[in-house]
Amino acid sequence: MTVILVTTPPGREGDAILELEWALERVKVRGTDWRGVLLAETPLPRDEVLERLRNFETQAIQRLIPFDRFVNARWEELEKAALELGEKIEGSFAVRAKVRGNKKLSAREIEIRLGSVIVDLGKEVNLGDPDYTLLVEVLGKKTGLSLVRRGELPSFEVRE
Repeated sequence: MTVILVTTPPGREGDAILELEWALERVKVRGTDWRGVLLAETPLPRDEVLERLRNFETQAIQRLIPFDRFVNARWEELEKAALELGEKIEGSFAVRAKVRGNKKLSAREIEIRLGSVIVDLGKEVNLGDPDYTLLVEVLGKKTGLSLVRRGELPSFEVRE
């Protein structure tokens, strides 16, 4: 099961849902408490999701992040997930976080704390041009984490 965070221009969520259904075929998409932010679940493996969407001509999808882990937004769970994902890093890394709907966590603090966990594994930090980026997306009480290689995520240009 792959869980994917999808962003779209506010008001274009319906179009993005249709595009995800066309591109992935077997997918369940639901809205979130934030305009322009959707969560999708599909039985397809992560690599196939990325390949299908990379080759899909979208009019509404701006960004997508397939999560490797989807955990509660608590430090012990975040650190455990970062440790597991950090083990897979071969080269340099950076941590990038975005926080929505959670006043107890800050993006900067997440980047520093989870970065330290990975540095303790002997991995090298490179904030400018890392080989890997640990993306952390806090959505209220839940958090998705994704370890992506440079250039792995497709980029889309959507006009609002």
